[in-house]
Amino acid sequence: MTASPRPERRSPDQEVTEHPEITYIGCARCGTLIAGLDGRYACSGCGWVNEWTEGHRPLPEARRQRTADTT
Repeated sequence: MTASPRPERRSPDQEVTEHPEITYIGCARCGTLIAGLDGRYACSGCGWVNEWTEGHRPLPEARRQRTADTT
């Protein structure tokens, strides 16, 4: 019996820097072929939008930009 290889672990910074993957699906409402980023879709034909949690990976977290003149 051989051990299965462990999945690669990445730091959160590495995951954020990856480019999003363009994916395609038929619209659940009207059947139009639509493209999305990482499994998140919106149909321009009928307005259908899938739930954001159905994406292929978590959304990146917002980063606050700090300005030099904050008090």
